[in-house]
Amino acid sequence: MTTINRRALLAAPALAALPRIALAQADQRPSITVAVQKVSNSNTLEPLREQSNVGERVFLTSMWEGLLGRDYASKLETIPMLAVENRRISDSVVEFKLRPGVKFHNGAEMTAEDIVFSFGNDRMFGPGGPNSGSTIRVGEAMPTNGGKDLPVEVPAVANRSFPGFEKIEIVDRHTIRWINRTPDVTLEGRLARIGSEIGSRQGFEQASGWLDWARKPITTGPYKVAEYRADQSLTLVAHDEYWGGRPPIRQLRFVEVPEVASRVNGLLSGEYHFACDIPPDQITGIERNAAFQVVGGTIPNHRLTVFDKTHAVLRNQLVRRAFTHAIDRQAIVDSLWAGRTVIPKGLQWEFYGDMFIADWAVPRFDQAEARRLLREAGYRGEPIPYRLLNNYYTNQTPTAQVLVEMWRQVGLNVQIEMKENWSQILERSPSRAVRDWSNSGLFSDPVSSLVNQHGPNGQQQQVGEYANEEFNRLSVELETSTDRARRRVAFQRMLVIAEREDPAYTVLHQNATFTAKRKDIRWTAAPAFAMDFRAQNWGA
Repeated sequence: MTTINRRALLAAPALAALPRIALAQADQRPSITVAVQKVSNSNTLEPLREQSNVGERVFLTSMWEGLLGRDYASKLETIPMLAVENRRISDSVVEFKLRPGVKFHNGAEMTAEDIVFSFGNDRMFGPGGPNSGSTIRVGEAMPTNGGKDLPVEVPAVANRSFPGFEKIEIVDRHTIRWINRTPDVTLEGRLARIGSEIGSRQGFEQASGWLDWARKPITTGPYKVAEYRADQSLTLVAHDEYWGGRPPIRQLRFVEVPEVASRVNGLLSGEYHFACDIPPDQITGIERNAAFQVVGGTIPNHRLTVFDKTHAVLRNQLVRRAFTHAIDRQAIVDSLWAGRTVIPKGLQWEFYGDMFIADWAVPRFDQAEARRLLREAGYRGEPIPYRLLNNYYTNQTPTAQVLVEMWRQVGLNVQIEMKENWSQILERSPSRAVRDWSNSGLFSDPVSSLVNQHGPNGQQQQVGEYANEEFNRLSVELETSTDRARRRVAFQRMLVIAEREDPAYTVLHQNATFTAKRKDIRWTAAPAFAMDFRAQNWGA
């Protein structure tokens, strides 16, 4: 286990300001405060409800763990976590040997029964069971503490994440078999993605209701929930029975600070030890102070502009195609990101291996082509709403302003409508047309991104923004075929449909995330939104 250099940490002004009582006690581990833009969009800590970039930052590595995980110290390869061994029995069955001696936050030992619960109807699929189908109803009321009925989003996410799941079969106390009803060459990847984490059956049963569970879940991670204040803060404390060794931090607190300037000022004053989501134009100013540094870079997440093809104007695919050709993506990367990110080859990542389409590209910047498409579409300057959140994504508002001007230059009359939350962004009405989004490569296959978010069970189709019969048929083939060459052909055709012929979205650039911290805090940023505060990444 990595040793913490407490002398260096406690000598730092920001850490020296810890309460005297904390330093006087036997536990001399530091207490750390992280300023974030948002802790949770859904005001819950349940990954099946909170499928978001902000959730990934807080949940993964600190609280929740799955049978398999991702190597945040390397290239996000799939690695063993709560399972020490897995082997393929067939194209639809995988056997897992569970890590012995794993303790939940309530002190109970993890067994095969907890795996069955975690992928069961009570926690994941609802009374209809897996593959029963569910539609996300945006804005639906959250259940009260009095009941354990799942929010409709939970089974929707579960069915999207595990479309072929049939059951978990217990072999013995520490051995289970995952059984799919269809072949799936991506099962190991699916079980390393967000939403596949393991919770305590006993903890769920003892919770007074689903919301009680979702705000103080009993999991296996190195830190456990001490206090969650919705829209304000999340305080975690060390889980000293953690299977991976004693956590290096006594208390880990995430505080919501929506404004970038306030996060930066709080860092510089010593109020916060970390400040997240730093725009590139702030990096030089922060690092002028030799005591601070900004770490991070590109991550497997792409920023998108998403279209609602049911909108009166956007029903015409020529108009949506005009949107894609009017964007000078390199200008956005150069001006707003200081060249610190890149324009990817569409919605894919090189870690897809032989599934990666190397000769693909985003639609070229071509204003003449955009104008031609608008003329052919018969577009007459009708207003097109653009629903926008205030910098939920780094540089979101300035990017939107640049995009609106680029679209104006080719004749598109796009009008920004500021919204307060995602429910307002996704609300189905005649004014829903264009919005921002991002999409992550959750594991090394296209089903983790293109199918997961834009396929028939993905959010874009479930909220009613998009559908394409051929695209949906190919989504099923991509999920169930074991012929890798055929799967690659299907994926390439899906890119043609969703990015060129009948655009569901257009990729702007690869996302990047930057975190500011004191230089004397020895901590490494992961190539992802997740922040790793485990022993191997602290004080090394």
